[in-house]
Amino acid sequence: MHSYTAQKITESITINGDVTKPVWQNAVWSHRFVDMATGGPGMYDTKAAILWNDTHLYVAFRAEEPFIEAHLTERDSIIFLENDLELFIDGGDCYYELEVNARNTLYEVFFIWKDAYQRGSRFDVPQFDVHHPQAMTFGGDSDRSGASFWYGTHPRGLRWAFLNYDMPGLETAVYIDGTLNDNSDIDNGWSLEIAIPWSSLTWLANGRNLPPHPGDEWRMFLGRFQKLMVSGVEVQPHPAMVMSPHGVYDTHMPERWSRILFE
Repeated sequence: MHSYTAQKITESITINGDVTKPVWQNAVWSHRFVDMATGGPGMYDTKAAILWNDTHLYVAFRAEEPFIEAHLTERDSIIFLENDLELFIDGGDCYYELEVNARNTLYEVFFIWKDAYQRGSRFDVPQFDVHHPQAMTFGGDSDRSGASFWYGTHPRGLRWAFLNYDMPGLETAVYIDGTLNDNSDIDNGWSLEIAIPWSSLTWLANGRNLPPHPGDEWRMFLGRFQKLMVSGVEVQPHPAMVMSPHGVYDTHMPERWSRILFE
């Protein structure tokens, strides 16, 4: 059963971070995000909505946040070290990760499962050069102990991670309802808008229609990670709030991501 139904619109959306625009007010928003591992209520209220037209995929987030903080400003900084909102899109043999903080600083990675990357395969192209300085192997979120040290815990094993990937035509914008990096007052939260051209999702379509046909389904991860300090000590791991729970603290499990139906 699908997790969320994305409605089709005929208009284009101006991406400025404002999710009070009529087009988002008329959208169906998700339920409150839940804890990624337990499925219990998320610590802060977080919701998402997805819309689409013939040219673009649109994703919006609303995130309750009493103390809005974001310090990283360099593109492809490790954004998940701070509070962030995240979108992953599954492409079968590959997937895409986008992380955004409240400064609208972006972190993007394109992952290709190592078993799908063979000589002469569709991924064996200059764009995905495994000898590039920013091409890494990646085992997953839980790959640094015991038997899983080299290969991670996912049954499919390793992925190539291309840190130099930038999604063509990607647009993101953030709106802050509060004061950034000023904890002397209580903030309401922040919102994020994302637009991706369908023409840029060819690698991820995996033979599916672009744009989708009504009834098509894609798997996506929509989530949030929260840096939390308690008595001056940073809570590890960071609380994770997601649209669909995974049953384990591991983001990189495409088979457990939300099933998005395009209507």
